[in-house]
Amino acid sequence: MFELVSEYAPAGDQPQAIAKLTQGVLSGAKHQVLLGVTGSGKTFTIANVIKNVNKPTLVISHNKTLAAQLYAEFKSFFPNNAVEYFVSYFDYYQPEAYIPRTDTFIEKDSAINEEIERMRLSTMSSLFARKDVIVVASVSCIYGTGSKEDYEQMVIPVFVRQAVSREQFLARLVDLQYNRNDITFERGQFRVRGDTIELCPAGREDALRVEFFGDEIERITRFEPLTGEKLDTPANTMIFPAKQFVTTNDKMKRAILTIREELGLRIAEFEQQGKLLEAQRIKMRTEYDLEMMEEMGFCSGIENYSRHIANRKPGSRPATVIDFFPDDFLLVLDESHVSVSQIGGMSEGDRSRKTVLVEHGFRLPSALDNRPLNFLEFQAIQTQTIYVSATPAPRELGWARQSCSRRREEADPTANPEVRLLTSSATELPGVAELVVRPTGLIDPKVTIKPLKGQIDDLIEECRKRADSKERILVTTLTKRTAEELTDYLRDIGVSVRYLHSEIDAIERVEILRALRKGEFDVLVGINLLREGLDLPEVSLVAILDADKEGFLRSETSLIQTAGRAARHLNGEVILYADVMTDSIKRFLAVTEYRRKRQIAYNTEHNITPRSVVRAVEESLASYESNRKQADGVLREAGVDVDLTTTISELEEEMLAAANNLEFEKAALCRDQIKELKRALEGSIPAGQIKAVNYRKPARKRVRR
Repeated sequence: MFELVSEYAPAGDQPQAIAKLTQGVLSGAKHQVLLGVTGSGKTFTIANVIKNVNKPTLVISHNKTLAAQLYAEFKSFFPNNAVEYFVSYFDYYQPEAYIPRTDTFIEKDSAINEEIERMRLSTMSSLFARKDVIVVASVSCIYGTGSKEDYEQMVIPVFVRQAVSREQFLARLVDLQYNRNDITFERGQFRVRGDTIELCPAGREDALRVEFFGDEIERITRFEPLTGEKLDTPANTMIFPAKQFVTTNDKMKRAILTIREELGLRIAEFEQQGKLLEAQRIKMRTEYDLEMMEEMGFCSGIENYSRHIANRKPGSRPATVIDFFPDDFLLVLDESHVSVSQIGGMSEGDRSRKTVLVEHGFRLPSALDNRPLNFLEFQAIQTQTIYVSATPAPRELGWARQSCSRRREEADPTANPEVRLLTSSATELPGVAELVVRPTGLIDPKVTIKPLKGQIDDLIEECRKRADSKERILVTTLTKRTAEELTDYLRDIGVSVRYLHSEIDAIERVEILRALRKGEFDVLVGINLLREGLDLPEVSLVAILDADKEGFLRSETSLIQTAGRAARHLNGEVILYADVMTDSIKRFLAVTEYRRKRQIAYNTEHNITPRSVVRAVEESLASYESNRKQADGVLREAGVDVDLTTTISELEEEMLAAANNLEFEKAALCRDQIKELKRALEGSIPAGQIKAVNYRKPARKRVRR
């Protein structure tokens, strides 16, 4: 069913990982882990597993940028299959919110990306019509969409010699929320020319021409909407709804009745509590929405009534795109150490904001059921799953062991089970497939441990040696204040240095990283420099200060991820300044030593000479070119602008975080800056004219003693 196209054959650890994961899926294992280091070919490995097991597949990534990269890769591996992209279609989203302390109501505001909306609709139609489907999605796929049953009822089958009148056909198109427009011809619209109806399907880039002879369809033609060029004359086709949220007229009428019933109960409840203002508010808002639904078929914020429209019970889970998959599909969680936590935390944050709206009469209590899945609900519909990460969390490893273990592990109270998992032979790890050996030959950086006493003096000496060799250095501290003060101290003694932390504006962060790569300074000091996508091939040294202060920033996972920043350089080295060998350091050293030995043995056996990664440095924002269509012309992404798209993604995350924290002024500033960046990306304005928008706390006053 799946046809994998690649000029490369599996190498390194890939063959055994592919075989192990394939065998696990075919034998019915519920959970498996692909433990793969950076550059080991995890996506290629998963592509081979998909080809072998022949199951529709959902790949979930924790942000849009990584999802876009995965989509492009899978699209190149499976050009003849349906590879779809399903992420949030909002370029900007300001949820409605109420701030009781200032009596401020914030109206919902959003900007929908039409191209991404088309791709979401294409995903739903592909899942409905095909089996050879791979969907690459962000975690937003656990948010509610239209019901699969409603979607299925609304689909229009069209075939030659079908007995249907032109008027009946037009009425069905309107039911599917297509709009008539005889002047412009865009997605989700149709036009009528005598006995010929032309429409642009919502989830496709081509157009359909349906010709009638009396009350019968005479011919169906696919054509290019811009040029009118004829593409095909199929004998039959299917027309899918123009929107994700569609339902039948009968269900809408029933929903209006149940909404009125809930409204009456809510008004009575408010009046009984003496909340007359809230009672009047909910009455006015809901009556207006109901009037719009009766007259127009929809209203602003109609998703808040989704429980009534779908006829769900209070508290029941919403329908998601996952419900469009067949029962037997494969789930892949990329960067699972982050994705699993995101899935688990999204529901409560959404509920917190909506509870305030409900309590103050802005929404009915049923609005609380328009939400993402909670973790238990996600687990209930979760099928066979492969967790992909360089640092899988203990719970994923535990699920895999429990699911795939064929023999009891020997009780060993002195050994740590996670270390045993990460340092044993791949054939002895139940449910865990390794990708430790890189086909390129690069070896994990060596690790040196030095005492805390005199760590700054030693760091200065190491920085100067690396700077003389034109190499770059990353230094991690525990607090923002320490990072700033260390930067000041190093600068005062002549070291070329800058700092980076969360209070730095997103655009400035990109400029700092670019300046580091270009050699404008040598040392970058930060707190958490292990962000996914931080690709700095020039960095040869990572220095971790106070490495024995056990905690989140000095955990085994953080140490492994931070050390990986030096894994792209031939002379990569990690220095830990510590007096105590914590459990995290011990596990980190065991993992690193194991991986180094495996890679060195592979290089020796295959006569491979490792080489540093080389990647061009983008000159500036002004050098970025306009968007190009990626893969088959579906995903738009900047041709040479990886950093700018990443910046936009980061700003969107900051904007949403600010909105969730009720910092609406900051969210508005982020929104304005995103618009400026996108205009530059499209070529509407020169990138050099972008106005930086900084929303920072007042700078700390530092007093030298």
